[in-house]
Amino acid sequence: MPRHNAKDATEALTLTPIAITRSCFADKFGVPRQPGLTRHAHADLLIQPPFDREDAFRGLESASHLWLTFQFHQAVRAEWRPVVRPPRLGGNRKIGVFASRSPFRPNSLGLSAVRNRGLVRKQGKLVLQISDHDLIEGTPILDIKPYLPFADAISGAHLGWAEEAPVERLPVVFLPEAQQQLGELCTENSLQKYPDFAALIEDVVSYDPRPSFRRGREEERIYGAHLYNVNVRFRFVTDETGSRVEVLTVC
Repeated sequence: MPRHNAKDATEALTLTPIAITRSCFADKFGVPRQPGLTRHAHADLLIQPPFDREDAFRGLESASHLWLTFQFHQAVRAEWRPVVRPPRLGGNRKIGVFASRSPFRPNSLGLSAVRNRGLVRKQGKLVLQISDHDLIEGTPILDIKPYLPFADAISGAHLGWAEEAPVERLPVVFLPEAQQQLGELCTENSLQKYPDFAALIEDVVSYDPRPSFRRGREEERIYGAHLYNVNVRFRFVTDETGSRVEVLTVC
């Protein structure tokens, strides 16, 4: 039997998306830097033909969490770079791309552990519901696997940097106009459309989603994050009472 060389294998490699993501995160700004940093981020994975068969997911309902392999489809570049600047290192220190979780990498592949919310049919389409994720709208899902607690949670594992989840969060204040708009959005009839919306906003802005060189600063600039089809505008304030994030409008 003839052996295939590495070049043959590379040329033969093709990937077909299993699902396309419908996410609460409309674009990259504001997306948590790792999955699980917000427990209130919901998404639907629209299973694509020919994979849209319940049989292919039989038994997955018992898994509390899933591994998703996906493409950073908005970070695809013609050329890759050997070093990157991780935000957790202040955006100043360079490390090798393969020592990082940067989206700017060869093949543009990502890996996330997310919470499984179950398989349903919506308007005839097979949908896998998830939460606690870091996927933006339109993300192609290339593989789905169950998370195995005995094998995947490795006791004593370490990295040397970014050892712990970020715990420092800014307090969030919804100004009156934002409170009113949030109340109008999150009526009883639209709770399914905007699940856990106020908590999602708090999670996104409290971790300071600004670029590394701006984080921790007070500035007059107003920022906006697109969550679902809503533009959330906010600013960072420091005064005699301390630092906080003020949510200005939700519309």
